Amino acid sequence: MTEDRMALVELIEQGADSDLVREMLAFAAERMMDLEIEAKTGVPCGSRSPERLNHRNGYRERGWDTRAGRIDLAIPKLRKGSYFPSFLEPRRTAEKALAAVIQEAYVHGVSTRSVDDLVKAMGASGVSKSQVSRLVAEIDERVNAFLTRPIEGEWPYLWIDATYLKEREGGRIVSTAAIIAVGVNTDGRREVLGVATGPSEAEPFWKAFLRSLADRGLRGVKLVISDDHKGLRAAASKVFAATQQRCRVHWMRNAFAHAAPKQRPAVIAMIKTIFAQETAEAAHQQWDQVADALREKFPKLADMMDASREDVLAYMAFPKDHWAQIASTNSLERVNKEIKRRADVIGIFPNDAAVVRLVGALMLEQNDEWAVSRRYMTLETLGSVSHNPIVSLPALAA
Repeated sequence: MTEDRMALVELIEQGADSDLVREMLAFAAERMMDLEIEAKTGVPCGSRSPERLNHRNGYRERGWDTRAGRIDLAIPKLRKGSYFPSFLEPRRTAEKALAAVIQEAYVHGVSTRSVDDLVKAMGASGVSKSQVSRLVAEIDERVNAFLTRPIEGEWPYLWIDATYLKEREGGRIVSTAAIIAVGVNTDGRREVLGVATGPSEAEPFWKAFLRSLADRGLRGVKLVISDDHKGLRAAASKVFAATQQRCRVHWMRNAFAHAAPKQRPAVIAMIKTIFAQETAEAAHQQWDQVADALREKFPKLADMMDASREDVLAYMAFPKDHWAQIASTNSLERVNKEIKRRADVIGIFPNDAAVVRLVGALMLEQNDEWAVSRRYMTLETLGSVSHNPIVSLPALAA
């Protein structure tokens, strides 16, 4: 039965007038959207019922490219939550960016065998440089508009993380850092604010990257959460006068490397008592006690603790409701996994622009998802941060 239905659809698309096919597809799409919206609201359109779960809230226009031509859709909107038709491709931009990077690698002769196979499977083995250029220009226009858009409002928290990808440079294969900046504004909304590539340890790179965000309007930054990148602390202090929070999860991994595998459970248990404290003052006291207790058996670990206390406990100078979110870069873990998953398909990027193209496209669509999701932080808890010009305790000063 399914095969007969598919054959019928193919026959219609091949033999029927294109206008008729578009009208049939448009009617089917409209009906499917009505049914899906009815399932979300709990009642048919225009009906009144105490069982109603949600309300319609107008429409948004979107073009749908099909084999029969372009169809203009009016996608219903909801007062609460979001709706996206199941028959559309929610990640169309990212898929185009992935195809563009793969084809660019193929055209420049730098693709691996797996990429060769993928290009052929896509039916793009005969792709030309001019075709790639057109596809690249289409993606770059959208990605660049997103990455250079004005930044409005105040953003007390800024997460910065780096994912390392392989890139071809001057005939060599090098590791390059793809930097992602994500912020939360005073409305509690999370957005991707910037993407860049460069040496993650160099202060001039960090200063230039943060300055580019400031030039686009980024202000009100109180805390920058990141791994221990050399140069970032100085750059954050100079550009935003902000405190840096060293990712607690990454710090703990580095700390455990100073203990033998059999001794790590005991060390982990001792260090966790620090982060279980209810106040910043208590955590600082517990930190010193744990460092002293470990000093005899683990002198390198104790020295590391002495040098990094202010960085790791900086988050405790902020509202306690935010501690779980601002103590580490774990909130970007899913984003980084998606970047790695797509990058693994490519293997080696043909150039630096290809890295920004793919990562930027992924971040554009991630940003769209966050835009229709619930607030990342509540307005009530953010109020004390945005109105307090001095958020760091004296013990946590840089």
